[in-house]
Amino acid sequence: MLIDQTELIQKTAVCGGLRPDTLRFILERSEEREVPSGQYFFRRGDAGDCLYVIRSGTAVVERSWEGHPIVLARVGPGDCFGEMSLIDLQRRFASVRAETDCSVIRVPYSSLSKLCQFDTEQYAMAMMNLGREVSRRLRIAGERLFQYQQELGQQWFDEELAFDA
Repeated sequence: MLIDQTELIQKTAVCGGLRPDTLRFILERSEEREVPSGQYFFRRGDAGDCLYVIRSGTAVVERSWEGHPIVLARVGPGDCFGEMSLIDLQRRFASVRAETDCSVIRVPYSSLSKLCQFDTEQYAMAMMNLGREVSRRLRIAGERLFQYQQELGQQWFDEELAFDA
């Protein structure tokens, strides 16, 4: 199922609450891409310069362990991915591969930085939305970690994860 660009981008985490003129501004600076099944959007360690919104198809977010891919998530129409690198300006945390043929909208970081110059309030809303999506995904990962610890009957303590809750 192919979703109209404007309708699709309105429903994504990054664009919730953004005005129609802001959505047009972002879309005018974005591009559509067709990615065949099996092709990578990006690989772990690549520079992160954009996020993707899936119009059709599915993709898997994966990391490798001892040469074997481990699927961390599956994303489909209306989902976005690649947003972490736009927030923390770090290299890609995982690889994303098209599981089926995909039609996507590629939203470059430059379009969001130009939005900051065009409308600071809408840029702040977009960045808050990105932060909320990353937070939502972090909560899911934290819940999974908690469940795994309970199943294994162990507790892991890692100084890198030390924080005030």
